[in-house]
Amino acid sequence: MTLAVRPSTQEVYLRREFAAPRERVFAAWTDERLIARWWASRDYTTVDCTMDVRPGGAWGRRLMAPDGTLISEHGVYREVVAPERLVFTYSSEGGRIVDRETLVTVTFADRGGRTLLTLRHSGLPSEEARALHDGGWTRCLDRFSTALPES
Repeated sequence: MTLAVRPSTQEVYLRREFAAPRERVFAAWTDERLIARWWASRDYTTVDCTMDVRPGGAWGRRLMAPDGTLISEHGVYREVVAPERLVFTYSSEGGRIVDRETLVTVTFADRGGRTLLTLRHSGLPSEEARALHDGGWTRCLDRFSTALPES
């Protein structure tokens, strides 16, 4: 008997290919200065960001929404395998949805000088949270190539 495994409807799964080696793509996920360039929708401003990129290290940032609302996002790195994989917890307060702790897994696959990035954000509490995070991650990845460091 074969069982079909269906992905949870309460997770985000995105894949994007970038015209840069995975070391550069990984760096844009692990450098506080670069994160501020892409990890927010265009109309949000990064107020501050701290990152201790190692297993057990904490990360946190605050964003200012267009209406002045302050949003806090934070978590802990569970896995850091440069330049292949990042796994971290994610929680937020102050936005439209107060998240419970969720899990984000990002992999960076070498494609001959290009990088295939795969993002999975799992454990989201509702379909509304999934839809909001799907839109948010999509907009962030749309901006991502502008943050890639020079070779």
